[in-house]
Amino acid sequence: MGNNLSAPLLSVHRTETTLTFMPIVVPVEKKLMDVKIKDLPNWILMQDFTPKGTIRAFQRGYYQYDNKYVNINKGSTLGVSMVLEADMLFNYCVSYKELKHEQLRKNH
Repeated sequence: MGNNLSAPLLSVHRTETTLTFMPIVVPVEKKLMDVKIKDLPNWILMQDFTPKGTIRAFQRGYYQYDNKYVNINKGSTLGVSMVLEADMLFNYCVSYKELKHEQLRKNH
């Protein structure tokens, strides 16, 4: 009835005469800031690019942003202003082709 959550993960290998227990190595997911440049390709290949894994990554990012800038004791407008600035920059980049033709020029 009781679950022993502190027991290590073991895999059982049965041979003809002996029963051996070998620990299962579970890879610990490193943060991107902890990865060295030479290990970057291996780190990218270890990521989960399935739809479920991608949704989980976006959820982690949202909750980290929410806990750092929005859901804090001493509230400020920093979190909201960052979102608005990102929106303004995105809209400027999208409409840059139209805006570059409207430069102010002297009429001689």
